[in-house]
Amino acid sequence: MTILKSKREIDIMRKAGQIVAECHEMLKEVIKPGVTTLELDRLVEEKIRSRGAIPSFKGHNGFTASICASKNDVICHGFPDSIPLIEGDVITIDLGAFYNGYHGDSGWTYAVGEVSEEIKQLMRVCEHSLYIGIEQAYSGNRMGDIGFAIENEAKKYGYGNVKEFTGHGIGRELWEEPAVPHFGNKNTGVRLKNGMVLAIEPMLTLGDWRSYIEEDGWTAHTIDHSICVQYEHTLAITENGPEILTKL
Repeated sequence: MTILKSKREIDIMRKAGQIVAECHEMLKEVIKPGVTTLELDRLVEEKIRSRGAIPSFKGHNGFTASICASKNDVICHGFPDSIPLIEGDVITIDLGAFYNGYHGDSGWTYAVGEVSEEIKQLMRVCEHSLYIGIEQAYSGNRMGDIGFAIENEAKKYGYGNVKEFTGHGIGRELWEEPAVPHFGNKNTGVRLKNGMVLAIEPMLTLGDWRSYIEEDGWTAHTIDHSICVQYEHTLAITENGPEILTKL
C-alpha cells in the first residue's frame, strides 16, 4: 500500500534529506586514491550521528554498514572494505539517514582521480537520466512515465539499464511501496499523487544490464563485469511539482 505523506511529514523528511546531502558534500572532498570505503563508512556514520540521526542502512535486513559501497562492476549493495581505492575506479556510495522517525536516501557515483572519457560520459548520462525521470514525477502522471523517460535516455547511448533493482517509496520505512522501475511505457503503472515520496535511482552500465549476487546475499555485480554507475534522490510529489529532498 502506498502511504501518502502530510506536509508535516515531508518537512521532517526534508531534514533527513539535508543530512544525507551533507554526507555527500563531504564525500566529494574525501574520495580520492588511497582512501578505503571502510574509512568512508566511518566518516558517514559520524556525520549522520552528529546531526541527531541514525544511519538507515546499518542493521537494515541484516546489512552491517552505514553505506553501500559499490565499486566498478558492482551495481549496488556492496559492503565497505579495507582495500584502498585506486586512480580510475568509480565508486557509488548509497546512504540513508533516519531522523525523527523518517528516512532520507540518496546514492551517488564518484570518480576516483581521473577516469576514462567513456566512463565520464556514462556518469553524465546516468545523472541526467535521474533528473529527466524526476521531471515526470507530477501528480496525475503514472509510474511508467518516469521509467520511460529514463529508459529512453539510456537507449540513446546504447547503455545497459538495470531492471533487476528499482527505486522505491520511502518514509517511516526505508523501502516502501510503490516500486519505481527505471523502464516502462508512458501512461502505465501506478498513478502518481501529491504526498507520495519516492527514491528514484537509475543504474546504467557500459555493457549487459543483468546481474549476479555474491554469496553474501547482497553484493550485485554486472554479469559481464562491465562498469555500472548510479544516481539517486529522494523526492516528494507536491502541488508545486516534484521537490528533491536530498539536496542542499
